[in-house]
Amino acid sequence: MKKMVKKIAVTGAGGQIAYSLLFRICVGEVFGKETKISLRMLDLPAAEGILAGVAMELEDCAFPLLEEIHFGSNPEELFEGVDCAFLVGAKPRGVGMERSDLLSENGKIFIEMGRALNLAASKDVKVLVVGNPCNTNCLICMENAPAIPRKNFHALMRLDENRARGLLAKKAGVNPSLVKGVVIWGNHSTTQVPDYTHILIGKKSLEEVIDAHWLQEEFTETVQKRGSAVIKARGKSSAASAASASVDAMRALFTPTPSGEWFTSAVLSDDNPYGIEKGLIFGFPCRSRGDGEYEIVPNLPWNYFISEKIAVTQKELLEEREMVRQYL
Repeated sequence: MKKMVKKIAVTGAGGQIAYSLLFRICVGEVFGKETKISLRMLDLPAAEGILAGVAMELEDCAFPLLEEIHFGSNPEELFEGVDCAFLVGAKPRGVGMERSDLLSENGKIFIEMGRALNLAASKDVKVLVVGNPCNTNCLICMENAPAIPRKNFHALMRLDENRARGLLAKKAGVNPSLVKGVVIWGNHSTTQVPDYTHILIGKKSLEEVIDAHWLQEEFTETVQKRGSAVIKARGKSSAASAASASVDAMRALFTPTPSGEWFTSAVLSDDNPYGIEKGLIFGFPCRSRGDGEYEIVPNLPWNYFISEKIAVTQKELLEEREMVRQYL
């Protein structure tokens, strides 16, 4: 039987995150061993030499699933017919730069990405925005791609879920695979809400294993500020972990979600079952049948602590939307 071929685009392909991500895509970690890959690598013109080197390395791996490689700096050319797009490329936050400055700079990038996807990509393309501030960058991209279904846009909050799962596993002294039911609500920022109230460790509720005070204080703050802690420790922002979460996030759309479980993705809040205002890219618990589509899992109750925190993260996303109103 002839294997399916997926056209996969990765932007910022000369950077650190992409360097970890590309090889994992090509070995079949996202779409499985029955799907061949037509890879499209996009970056700035100045990075084309780097892209050529990365292409050489990918060829030297002799991946059986890698059918072809294209690279360059023209998004319309590279996005032609793509089925999935990992939008990694974005300007990093510099010293003294306010969040509003970063939104302004990256807003221009994601206008271009949205317009190019709109013109060239498959009309059912699945888009994962990795470049920060990823929720509002995703909103900008989506609003500039009106021909693509709005539900097809995701922002990377799987990294926050993975961070929370790893932290809880370490605290409880168990394998991360035993930690189920993690969800991160809201924005990929320090206002995000790591919800501990639905988590099971094995067959026990989390609060049977870990003290509730630690969960509300240290756990919540550690997950919210983990990105800054990584930068402080290694002098650079998260790269391999962001790439790993990107693999997990896209794979979750093309793998049936086990019964009773969910994954975190930041998706459009229109018609959500939790009363979050429309027109935001907001972290929710999601489920997939494995066909690239998803639904938001309904009816997860919030206690007072979680409810208060969700109001804060929603307010921040509304403020960010106002900051970039001219790009929408």
